[in-house]
Amino acid sequence: MMEFTAEGRHKLEEVQSFMDDFIYPNEQDYFEEHRGLDNVHATPPIMEKLKAAAHERGLWNMFIPHLDPQAPGTKLSNLDYAPISEVLGKVTFASEALNCSAPDTGNMEILNLFASEAVKERWLSPLLQGEIRSAFSMTEPEVASSDASNIELRIQKDGDEYVLNGKKWFSSNALRPECEVLIAMGKNDPDASRHRQQSMIVVPRDTDGISIGRDPHVFGYHDRGGHPEIIYENVRVPADNILGGEGEGFAISQARLGPGRIHHCMRSIGVAERALEIMVKRVVARETFGKQVAQHGLVQDWIAEARINIDQARQYVLHVAHLMDTVGNKAAAQEISGIKVAIPRMALEIIDRAIQAHGAAGVTQFTPLASMWAHMRTLQIADGPDEVHKMTIARREIRRHSPEFRMS
Repeated sequence: MMEFTAEGRHKLEEVQSFMDDFIYPNEQDYFEEHRGLDNVHATPPIMEKLKAAAHERGLWNMFIPHLDPQAPGTKLSNLDYAPISEVLGKVTFASEALNCSAPDTGNMEILNLFASEAVKERWLSPLLQGEIRSAFSMTEPEVASSDASNIELRIQKDGDEYVLNGKKWFSSNALRPECEVLIAMGKNDPDASRHRQQSMIVVPRDTDGISIGRDPHVFGYHDRGGHPEIIYENVRVPADNILGGEGEGFAISQARLGPGRIHHCMRSIGVAERALEIMVKRVVARETFGKQVAQHGLVQDWIAEARINIDQARQYVLHVAHLMDTVGNKAAAQEISGIKVAIPRMALEIIDRAIQAHGAAGVTQFTPLASMWAHMRTLQIADGPDEVHKMTIARREIRRHSPEFRMS
């Protein structure tokens, strides 16, 4: 039976209180401080105050159910964390204030599960403390990265070191001044079976041979931390930095992306709620053709559909979170793929109608809607494009009725 724990309900109330006391009142100050910084990738000073307040309230590292009990923070189940993540998703920087933001969450997960004790001490501990940031270096510019077995960056053993050569991009967060460590996925054995060719390795950001190439913008937005191209030229790291062992990279990527996908979906529901709120406030404040915009039947249909779709989506995500807690991420893989497709699509539709309700203002920087749309649209590509997830779902469904089915 799906049921929140008393601790989960208590933490949700505390997070909602934190949002009311610290996040919403400082939302404009955060963006004004960011606009005033010389470095677009730098952190607005107010963030350290927000992190300190969250840490003091015990709202810290709530996203890893299986984390070492000695690590700082409260570890909740996926089910308990789902509504918390939804609340945090309503403001872009809220998750960071509680040390629960991507890509650090996924990186901390796999460091916790697959890193050596020395690597954990060097990199996981400061990440858990919120002292540094990290990036995940998987997608490549020269190959179709929707198939992770395509990756070409080479990881070659040389004595007690590994040597990396190749290019990555969309290594989100890598331009942050606080970003001190990368997790890179590459090919160490091209002759192995298709899903045993890849490995993951921890790479200090300041290692010799790392350089930055292009910095892609997302629909024209210059995101803090960027999504840069990273060039690895004879980059040497200790052999101990390998995660889980050679050939484990593909399996680890799936272990990382499962929780990451559901976290994105949780936050996306919060984005959709915020978009609906913004739309409703707009349509009751404006008039067209002699009456409130909210009095037009079409607009009421938009609002009703939004409420229905958000509530349906929330139940879908909670169901998948419960499955992850009870049967495990691997057994819930099909359902995780399902929400990865359904939730961003739902949120995009609501944001799009909120933009329409605002008229020309909806596509400008004077509301958060255009930025919300741009970043939600990326989720139909990030962590696996929708088409790949639907292909996976379809294959599993077909095999329920035709176990011998194989792709030609």
